[in-house]
Amino acid sequence: MFWDESVGGARFVVTGRAGGGSAAPYDGLNLALHVGDDPAAVLANRAALAADLRVAPDHVVYVEQVHGDTVLQVDGPLTGPAPQADGLVTTTPGLALAIMVADCVPVLLADPDAGVAGAAHAGRGGMVAGVARRVAAAMRDLGARTILARLGPSVCPRCYPVPLELREQVAAVHPETRSLDRHGQPAIDVAAGVLAQLGSLSVDVAQLAGCTVEDPRLYSYRRDGTTGRFVGAVVLTPS
Repeated sequence: MFWDESVGGARFVVTGRAGGGSAAPYDGLNLALHVGDDPAAVLANRAALAADLRVAPDHVVYVEQVHGDTVLQVDGPLTGPAPQADGLVTTTPGLALAIMVADCVPVLLADPDAGVAGAAHAGRGGMVAGVARRVAAAMRDLGARTILARLGPSVCPRCYPVPLELREQVAAVHPETRSLDRHGQPAIDVAAGVLAQLGSLSVDVAQLAGCTVEDPRLYSYRRDGTTGRFVGAVVLTPS
C-alpha cells in the first residue's frame, strides 16, 4: 500500500504502482479495466487488493465514474455492469468502497462508531458539483455523526494550469481553489475546494501530502497520458 490507516472500526487505504502484474505502460498495480490494460492482469491486481483489504474480491465495489455528483448506497457486492456514480456510501462491514484516480482527489470518509462509510471521486467537475459534500450528507442520513475524512494524493496546483476564464469560473464559486502553477500561470487547487466543503460541514478532514504528477509511485494521466489507475478505498472492519 502507498498509505494505510486504521481508525476505530474503519480502514483507509491508498494504493500505488508498486506490486501488481500489469505491463508497460500500466506497470504495476493498475486497477482499471477501462484504460486498455490486459483484463486478466487487472483482475489479478484487483484480487491482490482484495486480499490486502481482507475481503472477498466481489466485496470491493467499483463504479463507472463520470465526474458528476451521483451518490449510490451499496449494501453488498454489485452484479452486472458497473453503475455510473461518483459517490458511494455503505453501512455494511467488510464491503470496501473503491475510488479510481490518476490525478483527481480520492475522498474517503467514515464514522466508525456509527458504522457508516463513504467515498467520493472529486475531479474538478465533481468538486464544483459538491460530490464530497453530498456523500457526507448521505452518510448523515444513515446515522453518521462524527465523520472522519481523508483525501488521497491528487494533482497539485503547481501541475494543474488552466485557462484564466476557467479558473475564475471555478473560483467564483470556490475562491479557495484560485491558484498559480509553477510558472505563475492560472491554476486550480481542486483539493483545497474539497477541504473547504468538508470543513464547512464540520467534518474532521486531513489531506495526504503528495502530487500525482510529481510522484512516480502513483499513476498520473496528466503526466503520462496512457496509464493505469490507483485507488483510494475505505472499509468498515467487521467487529
